[in-house]
Amino acid sequence: MEKGDVDKPVKKNTIWYSQRLREEVREWPAEVKEEMGGQLNKVEYGGEPDDFKPMKTIGAGVNEIRISQDGDKYRLIYVAKFEEAIYVLHVITKKKTQKTPQADIDVARRRYNELVERRKREKR
Repeated sequence: MEKGDVDKPVKKNTIWYSQRLREEVREWPAEVKEEMGGQLNKVEYGGEPDDFKPMKTIGAGVNEIRISQDGDKYRLIYVAKFEEAIYVLHVITKKKTQKTPQADIDVARRRYNELVERRKREKR
């Protein structure tokens, strides 16, 4: 081990639930994409985003990164508690209220449960 390696933060990979989620984010305004990318990068290196909300109703360790621009709210729901990666479960484009719609919570919860089950099967 080289001197200084101990202090080097380890970057986790980010795994998107589907390619469609990545494509949706690519359609966001440039400033929102840049800010979201920076916030997700903080999480990849073990930090916390500047503005996030724990989403315990979806699952343990699930958080929502929150970015607002021109009255529109953009959200990225992820789980970072697993050692191997950060998983992006869902994104929300241009919601108008603070409250996350129940349909979006249900989608993210279903994906979280699928992820947990898949991880259990893979460990056997």
